[in-house]
Amino acid sequence: MYSLLLAAFTAVAAGAALRGTHTSNWFWTIFLSILAFGAAFAAVNWILRRRLNAVMADMQLFLSEGQKRLQAKIKDYQFHPKGDPRQFQEKLQKEQRGMLEEAIARTGALDRYRNWVPLMQRQINTTRMQFQYQLGAFDKVDALLPKCLVLDPTTACMKMARQHANKEDLAEIEKTFRKAKARCRYDQSALLYATLSWMYVKAGKLDEAYKLLVKGCEDNSVEEGANTTLARNRDLLANNRPREFNNAGFGDLWYALQLEQPKIRYERRAPTRFGKFG
Repeated sequence: MYSLLLAAFTAVAAGAALRGTHTSNWFWTIFLSILAFGAAFAAVNWILRRRLNAVMADMQLFLSEGQKRLQAKIKDYQFHPKGDPRQFQEKLQKEQRGMLEEAIARTGALDRYRNWVPLMQRQINTTRMQFQYQLGAFDKVDALLPKCLVLDPTTACMKMARQHANKEDLAEIEKTFRKAKARCRYDQSALLYATLSWMYVKAGKLDEAYKLLVKGCEDNSVEEGANTTLARNRDLLANNRPREFNNAGFGDLWYALQLEQPKIRYERRAPTRFGKFG
């Protein structure tokens, strides 16, 4: 990596200068050369981090603004439905697809740093994989996954979902779950538990799903928010009602895995006394 080479060159140059000018003995020459290496490496990384953060912030702003536009259109359609819901959904998906394709193109700005930052190529692959996943380009997802950093719960769930779709053994999916779970702190693993328990239910392993959800409720706060879904599904299995099991409570986090598809719901307001809908 260029950052390491530049830091090493700085250290060697500093050492050569100190010895060439007889400024210090060997002990201080080595000590100061190590300091020069650390200072140069830290300075280069600071500059690179600022530039990378700027690129990522620009990408996040682009996606955030695009998502807000889509949400506004969905909300408007829910209260003022016009036309065929399927046509509206297709139009929405086309707009979202264009947004994701643009986001993938913007990751090209990161390529210039891949030889400067350790594991940068894997970080770029992870970002692109996540966008390709949302596009449903699963052939590209499967090609990128072995070259990604699977460090956060969402990425791990994407890997688990692909393993499930590719009909890999549950043992392999469990291995992915355990590795991801080991990196999670309290209240960070809810989606992991939700995903694996869903797969257990689909496989007819209801006892395993129940035991997993009991543990999931212990590892996560389930009093409010999306995490209450874990407790709800645990209680449904305890009462022998697996048909009512679902992870819809996680909203976009769950549906982004594309294991299930959400249904568009819209409300028609009651007609006013003038015969129009409010």
